[in-house]
Amino acid sequence: MENIRIKAIEVYHPEKPVYNDFYLEHFKKQGKDISSLLEAFGRNKRYVIDNENENTLTMGIEAAKKALESANLKGSDIDMVLFSSQLPEYTFPSQALIVHNAINGKETAMCMDTNANCAGMLLAVENTSRTMLGNPYVKRALIIGSDYSSLHCRKDDEMTYPNFGDAAAAIILEKKEDDEKYGFLDGMSKSDGATWDLVKYPACGMSKIYESDLNVRDIKIDWTPFDGSFVIDHAVETIKTLLDRNKLNNEGIKAYCFSQYAKVFGELGAEKLGEDIDKFIYIGDEYGYTGTSSPFISMYEGIKTGRIKRGDIVCLWSVGIHWTICTMLLRY
Repeated sequence: MENIRIKAIEVYHPEKPVYNDFYLEHFKKQGKDISSLLEAFGRNKRYVIDNENENTLTMGIEAAKKALESANLKGSDIDMVLFSSQLPEYTFPSQALIVHNAINGKETAMCMDTNANCAGMLLAVENTSRTMLGNPYVKRALIIGSDYSSLHCRKDDEMTYPNFGDAAAAIILEKKEDDEKYGFLDGMSKSDGATWDLVKYPACGMSKIYESDLNVRDIKIDWTPFDGSFVIDHAVETIKTLLDRNKLNNEGIKAYCFSQYAKVFGELGAEKLGEDIDKFIYIGDEYGYTGTSSPFISMYEGIKTGRIKRGDIVCLWSVGIHWTICTMLLRY
């Protein structure tokens, strides 16, 4: 039986850590106390780019190279390269094509960028897995998720500026003949765009970015505060559906790697599923919120610390503005 297994997963982040004290003082000068907000999000530190040589693309390339090295593979071994980002360095050429060049990929590889905001890397992994199962000529795929978010936040916006960190994750999927069904098990999505205008980037819309009277507020992320906890009900619904149709139960799930947007996502998920909170791997206190890569950075840390072992079933979930969710089950 052919299955799609995780061959390697790696993470790259900038060197500079920034701790809560910096943001508390920054907003204090604006007459704002954000201590309760940082506590609610579950933040402590995050890594941010502080030099002109790093960006979404360079982080993705570094993560990709680390994943190839970890898997003992070369760029010529990869049949598909996908790059997920909501904040790409370029819209053309594709980020995936530039990564393909950086790893000396083969001419017959397919390269494509994807964007489903913060759910993007998860959706890319799910859809790549399904594509690989249906395509006999694709054996390995490299999926990268990377966002340089700190650059695009207004420094007077307490909802975004202290919340985001910059990072990339890369995962290599490999098609294998297995006795057991390792790797991708199943996934599903739910979407509702009725409130799409709560968060926009660029705030003015791409068609207006060259107008002469624009200021920073017009161009950077426009984030209307909202209570996003309602999406956990949809997460729980999709998890129960996936467990049911795969003849599994809660006991079979060894770890949950949820969006790291807010610590409460894991807390509510555990409560509503009747699960042990220790199964929910939270790393947003170290990395901040990294956007599209966040559930996979959670998984990476789970593997590194031994909380996720080969053969364990893992549930990954994330939400993209505003809103699409993706839930996925895989056996690591």
